[in-house]
Amino acid sequence: MADLLVEKKEHIAILKLNRPDRMNAISVAMLNDLNEALKDFDNDPNVRVIILTGEGRGFCSSLDLKDAASGRGIGGAAHISTREIPTVTLHRVDLPVICAINGPAAGYGFDLALGCDLRLISDRAKLVPAFAKRGIIPESGGTWYLPRLVGWARACEIGFIADEIPPARAVELGLANAVVPHDQLMAEAERWASKIAANAPLAIRAMKRLFRHGLSEDFESHTHHVLMQLLLLFRSGDFQEGIQAFIAKRDPTFSGR
Repeated sequence: MADLLVEKKEHIAILKLNRPDRMNAISVAMLNDLNEALKDFDNDPNVRVIILTGEGRGFCSSLDLKDAASGRGIGGAAHISTREIPTVTLHRVDLPVICAINGPAAGYGFDLALGCDLRLISDRAKLVPAFAKRGIIPESGGTWYLPRLVGWARACEIGFIADEIPPARAVELGLANAVVPHDQLMAEAERWASKIAANAPLAIRAMKRLFRHGLSEDFESHTHHVLMQLLLLFRSGDFQEGIQAFIAKRDPTFSGR
């Protein structure tokens, strides 16, 4: 059985972690497949949004500690370089990624969720930043994402105390966009994805790229890059379609060109 399920619905790609018997604990195969799928979809002009979720009761229960304890897998004898870690790829792809957190997101799963652009959390799910209780640190982006998402003091509170975070608290902290009834989670994620996919894909990709670069640029440098991107977008067919649709008072139909 594949550790990752892949599905496409029109302009939406759905990636589902698929080790439900282990609460979707990360395996080497899952890491490799997830990493390649993210890169493939980012290079696919027909895909405009990615949804990442888990099969069964959990989103992702961290690295597979049973495999690590037996000397196999990540944390055991096997070694995975940072170039192969999907959280690094998530930060690089220009496609928007929605995380549908269907169950506990613990350890690596917590970092994986933070690496997505939008997070919808089931009312049965929870975030579990239990690194300090396992003698490790957020190994896949959490130390970078947390202070930027919630601020220094909150990041320290989350990391040092390591308490579980229920859905409503996750929204309050800015770690999730919305709490969704469990049986409506995927439908809601697809609704959000469809609304994003209906917008101009070149503009969406450019916006995400500029959001990312803006985290490490000064204001003057960033506004220069924004201007350069605008000059490119002004020459696109999507820009012309957006203007014509506005004048005609109709919904635009974007081609991504």
